Amino acid sequence: MPLEAPLPPVAERVAHLNHRYRHHSATAVVERALNDPTVGHTALVSSFGAESVVLLHMIARRDPDTPVLFIDTEMLFPETLAYQRDVSERLGLRNLRVIRAGAEAVRATDPEGTLHQRDPDACCALRKTAPLDAALSRFDAWITGRKRFQAGSRAALEFFEADGPSRIKVNPLAHWTPEDVQDYMINNRLPRHPLVARGYPSIGCAPCTSPVAPGEDPRAGRWRDAAKEECGIHFINGKAVRGPLPTGDAA
Repeated sequence: MPLEAPLPPVAERVAHLNHRYRHHSATAVVERALNDPTVGHTALVSSFGAESVVLLHMIARRDPDTPVLFIDTEMLFPETLAYQRDVSERLGLRNLRVIRAGAEAVRATDPEGTLHQRDPDACCALRKTAPLDAALSRFDAWITGRKRFQAGSRAALEFFEADGPSRIKVNPLAHWTPEDVQDYMINNRLPRHPLVARGYPSIGCAPCTSPVAPGEDPRAGRWRDAAKEECGIHFINGKAVRGPLPTGDAA
């Protein structure tokens, strides 16, 4: 059997993909990400949070065997774990992979489970970034649910972006508004995360997520009162990625 030809450099593929699909819909971008050979072997990374069901539904309709990576930090709300099981069953997702930090790493770095109180960045690195990096090492690309409206660090988000020198990040909902998200969920009768009705429009780990008051930014409850708005899995060399990276430069 002949060997597959190597893929072109990530920066080159990202520029080409953004040009080719710049006028496409979110559903079209999902379909292309799963079938375009220039994207490569792709997984969906899902937190099963407040808006995650939109992409999970799009994936399930096109290929329920698509790998879905779910990071269980072992600090999630019980409601999130129950929601993950319910949504996976309802949508018929057949390739869910639960990702966790290694027990030895947790014992060495956070034996008492209090690292989030002292250093939330280090806690995210231990429980999210490191295990996800290991899981993604088998893939050429991954799909995320990030959107421009969610944070200032995401204001220039494109459909495709470089994730280091060897992987592509796909953001099908980059241009969606909050109304687009709600309309899709209503029109497709998708189940809502139970914490949304209790004032949690953005849901992460239980110790670091609080309810949001009317009029507050939807992500105000994430790491409240801390100079932090990203968990780190969307960082390259400690910096939020806002677009294609220059060739050979991960900063």
